[in-house]
Amino acid sequence: MQRERSIGDVIPMVMDIVARARNLLLSPGAEWRNIAGEATSVERIYRDYVLYLAAIGPIAGFIGTSLIGIAGARIGLASGLLLAVLRYGITLAMLHVMAIVIDRLAPHFGGRSDFLSAFKLAAYSMTAAWLANIFTIIPALALLAIVGLYSVYLLFIGAPVLMRLPAMKAPIYTIAVVLIGLLLNYLVGSMLAALLVQPGFPG
Repeated sequence: MQRERSIGDVIPMVMDIVARARNLLLSPGAEWRNIAGEATSVERIYRDYVLYLAAIGPIAGFIGTSLIGIAGARIGLASGLLLAVLRYGITLAMLHVMAIVIDRLAPHFGGRSDFLSAFKLAAYSMTAAWLANIFTIIPALALLAIVGLYSVYLLFIGAPVLMRLPAMKAPIYTIAVVLIGLLLNYLVGSMLAALLVQPGFPG
């Protein structure tokens, strides 16, 4: 009986995730206003949304690099699995860091400091990027993941709504957040690359 209730809870949750992602992609302005008015928490956003979409990249990447391979070359299963787990954990942690960045920068651009709103903006603006990672499941199509740049537009549209930024300052605020995010991702990527070539790393 308990299992039936658990399974029954999964379907509405999946439908909610699909509806949210669809609305963000197709009508972001209206959806950001809905998100701004929602009573929720950081933990709930992680539990009901982030944990699932953030897993797309690590899972697709593992399949693409360890099972399918690039030009016949594959990363060992153990290495691929470990990298996928590390990538997933880092993604979840980086989201929290980016929420802090979004929150701390907002007052400097005429906005407000509100961590929950900043976390909403960080989490939901990543929707396009996380979904686009599905293309990495086939290495030959990995370049198509560039459509995930739509997340920059989502951030731009959502910033004035969630952080109460003046519309005229939203572009430079978005650029600042993206540049910091790129720098952090570069640093993390460099550390992962260095880890991969360590002699003791599993093959």
